[in-house]
Amino acid sequence: MTAHASHPHALAEQSHPGLSGKAAFVTGGATGIGQAIATALAAQGMRVAIADLNAEAAARAASELGDGHIGLSVDVRERASVDAAFAQAVEAMGGMHLCIANAGVSTMRPALELTDEDWAFNMDVNARGVFLTNQIAARHFVAQGSGVIVNTASLAAKIGAPLLAHYSASKFAVVGWTQALARELAPQGIRVNAVCPGFVRTSMQAREIAWEAELRGMTPDEVEADYIRQTPLGRIETPQDVAGVVVFLASDAARFMTGQAINVTGGVYTT
Repeated sequence: MTAHASHPHALAEQSHPGLSGKAAFVTGGATGIGQAIATALAAQGMRVAIADLNAEAAARAASELGDGHIGLSVDVRERASVDAAFAQAVEAMGGMHLCIANAGVSTMRPALELTDEDWAFNMDVNARGVFLTNQIAARHFVAQGSGVIVNTASLAAKIGAPLLAHYSASKFAVVGWTQALARELAPQGIRVNAVCPGFVRTSMQAREIAWEAELRGMTPDEVEADYIRQTPLGRIETPQDVAGVVVFLASDAARFMTGQAINVTGGVYTT
């Protein structure tokens, strides 16, 4: 953590209107950005269902939030799994008001060396997973006449990333889906937005740094220094930096925002 780490925590803990007492469903919520989002939402008085491929980690993350929160097992690649997890969350919490489709994966390889398995893995989790999670949640929200969806995209959804062409393609798909779904659901009063994080310090980033160092003939420290060099605000992003923006988008303060893909990159990309 950097000397600036306390600042994004403070942002996430500010009071945001319209969240207290409501329920949220967060995929990939056991670690990293997802866990930071779950923690920030709980701090707003929301009850959080953390859904993760690692059921034990999901249960542990939920228990750390305290009473009223639950951990669930989900494989976002499988419709039946998402359907069951969402239904379980709705039953346990007596309803659902917010869906955070955050689960994501990455692999790294030059585009001409990508395998079918690389492509399918990234597309199945990052794009299909968002599609399934959003569709199942949106059907519930349409039936009840309200709801908010926030998807986790990426800086790589705004500008193609070398060595991550397949990952970029999957995240571009998230942004396109978010925009189209938002326009379809706007007449029902349901908002759909996305966040596009940059270089975020997570276990996923640590793996990517190691891969990139090997592929580019650099040391991991040199790769991280390059990330910081590209970031005008001058540090590696924290999961809490992302969580604060997600909380805002989920709240009534963002009541007239839909179809947006908000950059949370420290200035790496500004369009």
